[in-house]
Amino acid sequence: MIQDEIQSAHESLWHWCRAHDFAGYDPYDALNSRLFQATPLKHSRIARFGWTQLFKRSPLNFRPLARVPAERNPKGIALFALAALADYRRLRTVEAETDARALLDDLLAARLTSESGAACWGYNFDWQSRSFFAPRGTPTVVPTAFAARALIEAAREFGDEPYLQAARRACDFIVSDLNRSEESADEVCFSYSPLDRTRVFNASLLAGEVLASVGILTGENELVDWGMRAARYVVRRQSEDGSWAYGLGGNQSWSDNFHTAFVLTSLSRIIDAVSEPLAVATGSKDQLDNALRRGYAFWRERFFLVNGWPKYFPDRLYPADAHSAGAAMVALMELQSLDAGAIERAETIARWAIDNLRDPRGFFYYQRKRFYTVRTPYLRWSEAWMMYGLAGLLEGKSKK
Repeated sequence: MIQDEIQSAHESLWHWCRAHDFAGYDPYDALNSRLFQATPLKHSRIARFGWTQLFKRSPLNFRPLARVPAERNPKGIALFALAALADYRRLRTVEAETDARALLDDLLAARLTSESGAACWGYNFDWQSRSFFAPRGTPTVVPTAFAARALIEAAREFGDEPYLQAARRACDFIVSDLNRSEESADEVCFSYSPLDRTRVFNASLLAGEVLASVGILTGENELVDWGMRAARYVVRRQSEDGSWAYGLGGNQSWSDNFHTAFVLTSLSRIIDAVSEPLAVATGSKDQLDNALRRGYAFWRERFFLVNGWPKYFPDRLYPADAHSAGAAMVALMELQSLDAGAIERAETIARWAIDNLRDPRGFFYYQRKRFYTVRTPYLRWSEAWMMYGLAGLLEGKSKK
C-alpha cells in the first residue's frame, strides 16, 4: 500500500510539473516583481530584503498581483534532471531516457559563462541575502554544483562526453572564479559566489563534491585533492554534538534540516570518490568517516519525529517543510551504508509529506506552520526536491 502511494504521488507530481513546463514561483523570487522594479526601492538593501521576506513568509501568494512571472529555475531543472535519471535507472525505458535527456539539454542551455570563461549556473532572480546582493544571473556555487551532479550522473549512465566536459568546466568556475578563505596546504573554504567571501559550510562542501567527483572520472588528482581540502575544512568545524552551523558568520550560527542533509550527502560523495581504487591517497579519510557518522546521528535524532515529521530546526516543531522532506529522502538513499533502516525512514518521511503537504492536484505545499499552511507550489524549493526524493526512494526500493 505504501509503495502504491509513493508511486502515485511521484507520477502525479511529475505530470503536474511537466504540465507547467517545470516553471513556477520561488520563495525568493519577489524581486522579479515588475512593480517593485519600477520603484526606487529596488536600490535599497533593506527594502529588497523586506520585500523578499514578505512574499516568502506570507500564506497568501501576492506574486500575480505584483507581476512576478512564473519562470524556470536552473537549480530546479538540475533537480528534475536528477530525478529523471533515477527514474531511468529504475525503469530502463526509452521514455525515461528521453525525459532525462530533455531536462539535461535544458540544463546545458541554461549555462552561464564566468569571467574566467568557465561553465556555471545561477538563479533567475535578484537575491538579497543577509550577507550580500546577487543580481539575477549571478553565477553561484549551489546551482552550479547541482547542475554538475546531474551532468556527472548522466556521464556515468550514458557515457556521453559532452556531459562530462560541461561538469569539468564547472570545476574551472569553482577553482578560478570563487573566492577562497582560510586556504592552507590541507584546507580550503570556497565562497558562495564571486561577489562575496562568506564561509557557508554546505556551499563550500558542494564545491568539493564536484571537484572530487569529476577528478575521479577524469583522472585529475589535483581536483580530488581540492575536494578533500574542502571536506577537511568543514569536518574540522563540526560542533561537539555532531551538528554544523550554516556558516562561520555571526548571523550564520543556526543549524537546519536540509542544509545538514546537503553537508552529509556531499561529504558521503567525497568519501566515495577518494575510496575509488584509482584514487591517489590524499590523506586519511578516517576523520571524514567519523564526522559523517556523528553528523548523521545528530541529524537523524534531532530533526525528525517518529511519524516522519521533518522539523526545520532541531529545537522547534514548526515549520514542517517540503524541502526538508525531499532533501532528507535524498540523503537517506545516499547514506544507506550507515543505516540499515534508511529506506524505511525515507518511506516514513514520504508518507508524512504525502498525508500533510500534498495537494489533490499533485503538487506539494511549501510549509506547514503552527496555525496555517503555506500552500504556494514553489517549483525549485518544494516540487523539485520532492520529485528528486521520491524518485530516489523508488529507485532504492527497486534494488531491495
